[in-house]
Amino acid sequence: MAANTRDIRRRIKSVKNTSQITKAMQMVAAAKMRKAQLSALAGRPYAELLNRVLDSVAARAEENTHELLQVRPVKKELVLVISTDKGLCGALNTNLLREVGKFDPEKCTFVAVGRKGLQWMLRGNRNVLADFPLKENLVFIESKAISKFVMEKFVSGEVDKVTVVFTDFINTLTQVPKSKTILPIESLHVTAGLAGHHEVAIEKTDSETEYLFEPSMDDVLSSVLPHYVHFQVYQMLLDARASEHSARMIAMKNATDNAKQLIKDLTLEYNKIRQASITTELLEISTAQMALA
Repeated sequence: MAANTRDIRRRIKSVKNTSQITKAMQMVAAAKMRKAQLSALAGRPYAELLNRVLDSVAARAEENTHELLQVRPVKKELVLVISTDKGLCGALNTNLLREVGKFDPEKCTFVAVGRKGLQWMLRGNRNVLADFPLKENLVFIESKAISKFVMEKFVSGEVDKVTVVFTDFINTLTQVPKSKTILPIESLHVTAGLAGHHEVAIEKTDSETEYLFEPSMDDVLSSVLPHYVHFQVYQMLLDARASEHSARMIAMKNATDNAKQLIKDLTLEYNKIRQASITTELLEISTAQMALA
């Protein structure tokens, strides 16, 4: 009996230590989550305006005049996978990599952002062209290295299509894995707000308006289209980072709540065993007294 209560005390102490760790991780993730969410949401109005400008420009340009607009038969596809560097974020990476698993490894090459996705692809013997770190305080200039790499592969003809697989941030409780084609630029869209986050087509309300382009239409496209791709990748990285911290905060909160419940259950069991032990000892004392009387 004593050994049993000793084991339960050890388990209670161990669970308490674990709950302290998960609680600390929850608080850290909550602080990072707020900053990451604000960064992800701050870029959406600019992305909407950029999409509207590009939609208007592309509507007046001749079809397939720019190399980033060239639609070719897809013989080889490049898949950019944006995962996380660390775990303990629930089913976030599992759901994301399930989406990646839908792509045929024989027809696709992969670029990894984040160690979890890279490790998974290497274990599956997938052809990984490059991997990039997912920095905590990501800035636009750093993300351009990733988008520049995939654009070079597309323009050179090594791949005929570029698709990004990332986790789309909806809100703190909801993050959805998505795959989205960024090259060739086939259609432009805008991103809706927080609730019911989705993509909607833009209505061309100014199709009859006359525009004067300086220096020329081709120069405008050559400048704006690469920037569009750069910002698309950057926004996806921000969404992935916000999704990671949100998922980790929720996972650590659930772990802390489960630890507290387990402590309650173990304490109840410990008290029951102690009560049974005390009752047994009282019965033994009473029996001994009756025998001596």
